[in-house]
Amino acid sequence: MPVENVVYFERPGEANTDEALKVALNYAKIHGVHNIVVASTRGSTALKAASMFQGFNLVIVTHESWFRKDRMQEFSEEAKRKLESMGVKVVTAAHAFRGVGRSFRDKYGGALIGDVIADTLKLFCEGVKVCVEIVLMAADAGQIPIDRDVLSVAGTGRGADTVLLIKPSTSAMFHNLRIRKILAKPL
Repeated sequence: MPVENVVYFERPGEANTDEALKVALNYAKIHGVHNIVVASTRGSTALKAASMFQGFNLVIVTHESWFRKDRMQEFSEEAKRKLESMGVKVVTAAHAFRGVGRSFRDKYGGALIGDVIADTLKLFCEGVKVCVEIVLMAADAGQIPIDRDVLSVAGTGRGADTVLLIKPSTSAMFHNLRIRKILAKPL
């Protein structure tokens, strides 16, 4: 059985972004993974990823519009234009674990299945939840194949601190998704 190291970061957050992206890039090159999905709220992590993952199918997943009630979109329009000119795909869609269910929870109270799934994944760390969610969103948008493993990169707050190898699925077929490997995460 092959043994692979997991990178554990002392603390979560933005300071780990460069190293998390390197972990993903090294794994992608060694194992021939062509599809990379990266979370980015404002665009800085996306731009770093775009400079590193040239020649890959790089998909950036942003927050949904109106994620913050005071602002329609947090992701920089300038960063989006630059990424798209580089051939990078940018997906902005309803969060797979948030969406319509949140409005019912807020109106009627009580947890919904999306909340339970999200909270369960957060037991590992915030980045694990986000990695799974952005893969669902990218698959729902038709930007990644669902018959090949993908690398997913996300984090806690800003930046990246978590890298997973995932067998993707759409949100409608959530039970087919598999977390194959944890390559990096904060302690």
